[in-house]
Amino acid sequence: MNSHEVAVVVGAGPGLGNALVARFADEGMRVAAVSRSGGAAVSHRDLVRRYSCDATVAEQVKDVFARVGNELGPPSLVVFNVGIWDRGGILDISAALFEQAWRTGCFAGFLVGRVAAASMLDSGGGTIIFSGATGSIRGGGGFAAFASPKFALRALAQSMARELGPKNIHVAHVILDGMIVQEDDPAESLLQPAAIAESYYQLHRQARSAWTHELDLRPSSEKF
Repeated sequence: MNSHEVAVVVGAGPGLGNALVARFADEGMRVAAVSRSGGAAVSHRDLVRRYSCDATVAEQVKDVFARVGNELGPPSLVVFNVGIWDRGGILDISAALFEQAWRTGCFAGFLVGRVAAASMLDSGGGTIIFSGATGSIRGGGGFAAFASPKFALRALAQSMARELGPKNIHVAHVILDGMIVQEDDPAESLLQPAAIAESYYQLHRQARSAWTHELDLRPSSEKF
């Protein structure tokens, strides 16, 4: 096992996912960038390795964490950054879409969180961070399929934090209250991926005597 810390980002794609990968690699961490497709290479090629995984499939989640453990080492930081964004009225949402939104936004979080916790219990501790949204605390009109799994993911994070905190595993839930920049745009009305990634990294570095469980991030212009 190498001397570098290992981070796993599940949901490593354009925007926040890649910003998280880059931020952790900036600190010399070995980073497993996990996405459904495996994705294209990003910066820090010597520290970042791409993995393909459907986070809604239990065996794939188990297998990818086993590969990461064998190839990079046990993770001390795991971020779950997966979800789908579909807007539609309650009469327009199909049963299949609602179920898929739940599987992607919540069930996958359970699968990732469970495997991450098992690994960290064996290695002595770590940090698990779940990406939330405005929909984690408020269900808006037309957002039933989005808010429902986000509410459930928040409950999962709370339950895990209470169970695992005394065992040296810091579980945090981050509410991203606003739209995230997907392309270069300095607008202060949008959440900047690099700024979000910095907050995630600082959560991982918090002292045990002052852990944050829930953090909400929003642009200065966002109403709340």
